[in-house]
Amino acid sequence: MTTLLVIAKEPLPGRVKTRLTPPFTPREAAALAEAALTDSLLAVAATPATRRVLVLDGTPGPWLPPGFDVVRQCAGGLDARLADAFAACDGPALLIGMDTPQVTPELLTVDFTDCDAYFGPAEDGGFWALGLADPDPALLRGVPMSTPVTGAVQRERLVGAGLRVRDLPRLRDVDTAADAHAVAALAPYGRFAAQLTRCTAATHR
Repeated sequence: MTTLLVIAKEPLPGRVKTRLTPPFTPREAAALAEAALTDSLLAVAATPATRRVLVLDGTPGPWLPPGFDVVRQCAGGLDARLADAFAACDGPALLIGMDTPQVTPELLTVDFTDCDAYFGPAEDGGFWALGLADPDPALLRGVPMSTPVTGAVQRERLVGAGLRVRDLPRLRDVDTAADAHAVAALAPYGRFAAQLTRCTAATHR
């Protein structure tokens, strides 16, 4: 069985989803971030796993479902924080972020029997999921993050290490308002879609 990791920031106004402002206010952007995080955590909660871990920058809130261990993110760049999250795992692990509320338990149910790594590319050039049968932090350290080539560099790092990589479907991260509407259309019954409807209605009052 697998450890499932979610790396996230506490959804506080001004600290999350700043590219959603405008058209949304910082408070609305934080509400959208909280809804996206909640949908992601619920998908993880419904996935078979040995352990579920929230790797958090901040403090847990009422949005955290039961069954999760919470660990603090380390200091440093995103590559260091991802590496540290994997370093704490002693067996197969799959990590996702909080930006893909359309994720499903089926997508997160992975089997490392005949592969060494899972890679989930994102439409913006990054990646939304990374799974390692043998979590080696060195596979992430030094990978340039938040660039159009982040995903390509990370996947090449896996292949260059001789790992058998299995690709997951390409998903769209929620960064901009256009992303938010596109992702909500893919998961119209989730908390994120409902929150987006409320926020959109508020901006048109």
